[in-house]
Amino acid sequence: MTQPPASAGRAPGQDASGYVQRRITRWRHGAAEATDDWVAEEQPIAMTYNGHSFAVMMATPHDLEDFALGFSLSEGLLRTPGDLLALTVRPLLEGTELAMTVAADAHGAHLDTEGQRLLPGRSGCGICGTRQLENAVRQPAPVHGDVGLTHAGLERALASLQQRQPMNAATGAVHAAAWATGAGEIVLVREDVGRHNALDKLVGALHRGGIDPASGFALVTSRASYEMVTKAASAGVTVLAAISAPTALAIELARSAGLTLVGFARPGSHNVYTHAERLHAGEPR
Repeated sequence: MTQPPASAGRAPGQDASGYVQRRITRWRHGAAEATDDWVAEEQPIAMTYNGHSFAVMMATPHDLEDFALGFSLSEGLLRTPGDLLALTVRPLLEGTELAMTVAADAHGAHLDTEGQRLLPGRSGCGICGTRQLENAVRQPAPVHGDVGLTHAGLERALASLQQRQPMNAATGAVHAAAWATGAGEIVLVREDVGRHNALDKLVGALHRGGIDPASGFALVTSRASYEMVTKAASAGVTVLAAISAPTALAIELARSAGLTLVGFARPGSHNVYTHAERLHAGEPR
């Protein structure tokens, strides 16, 4: 039986939830053996605002306070983190409810139960449950700022990210979203079976920690779909780097939002698709 890695970046003794043991039969080199394996958790997470349901997302039940805040901000249900007045995490037989009390003038306090996002969202889906076409693609407000990121700083963050993913090291089944300084020092990492969920959790963690998203950059272990660009720009992130490819729509949204989009971030190489002026040569400033 393999042992899960220590939870990097978390306090000693903190519950390493998000993955569980299951008995399996492993076939190797022509022989079968019974053993235990670590697998990622996935369950329905219901988002409710002032008693009204908005969405049910399939997600890893970890860092749920970050998820609630980040999701609410990226979906435009809150204008600022201060609009979230209270949060209750309610374990239920079917999953978990994130019951939020929000300010009276926040969008989340005025949900249209006939037209809002009331359908389930799969773990790999960024807009599941969006019922109207005009709500599918949202143009984020322009972002501003220069994080002082160099190509060397991006390489440093990329090189250290793998050691900061305890859930993925144990299960091989989750994505990560990291926030790093311009020098390439990773400060926060959040993991989830869904790439969008991981980024929402990171956004929530940034705001809960009082960290300015524009003072560093985001690095994700997934492709850069347009939803990832929208979420990053909506949070005020100015540089989004992905280890896989962007889509054409993601590039156009990043260009119009003023966001620097990097794809295929690999050891020794990366492609800069928009606003390359934010990446500098030489050592981090």
